[in-house]
Amino acid sequence: MAVKIEEELFNKYWRVIKLARTPTRDEYSKIAIVAAAGIFLVGLIGFIVFLIMNVLPQ
Repeated sequence: MAVKIEEELFNKYWRVIKLARTPTRDEYSKIAIVAAAGIFLVGLIGFIVFLIMNVLPQ
């Protein structure tokens, strides 16, 4: 019973892996820009919180 479930799960994963492909240069560029924007936004929010925490106690 457990072997059959594992085999079915493996087949589902294998089907997804077969459909996967390498992204094109354009897709990769868009993903990199969105990721960089997210990192920048998180850093900006952290910096604003840092400034607020330093200004408020005074």
